[in-house]
Amino acid sequence: MTPTRAAAYLGCATLLAAWLASAAGLGTPPPIRAPEPQPVPSTGTETLADDVQEQAVRLRERLAAAPAPRRPIRNPFAFAPRAAAPAARTAPAARSQPVVPPPVVAEPVLTLVGIAADRLPTGIARTAIITAESGEIFVVKAGEFIGGRYRVESVGADTVELTDLANASIRRLALR
Repeated sequence: MTPTRAAAYLGCATLLAAWLASAAGLGTPPPIRAPEPQPVPSTGTETLADDVQEQAVRLRERLAAAPAPRRPIRNPFAFAPRAAAPAARTAPAARSQPVVPPPVVAEPVLTLVGIAADRLPTGIARTAIITAESGEIFVVKAGEFIGGRYRVESVGADTVELTDLANASIRRLALR
């Protein structure tokens, strides 16, 4: 073994011995005693709660002694009653059949969902996409029919005009 290597081993051994000696010299610290619990001073919430209860009792007493509200003399939302007009005497009408209005057919809920446009040499041909509340989808152009009740009169950039075949009225649907 060379002297340098022996010196290195001796130095490492000395450092190890010093480190172990320093660790052995430390003792366990004495146990820390917890401080004795001291009573917490009151914040006054009990007295505040008592004050609120006393005021509530006084308020109930004052409300019990308060006068009852009077009934209003007039109603601003009602007009004075009118005297009944004398009925005019008329000749008894001949009994006729009561007039029964024709049954009203409810209009189906139609919604314009979209409009497609095709560029043709003669111009632009637009196709409307319409949905009904029953879930049906109609893809129609001008002149075609929807459900046997409506005829498509015109398809614009954002609206469609339908003619109701039952009463000849015009119905317009617009994009949302």
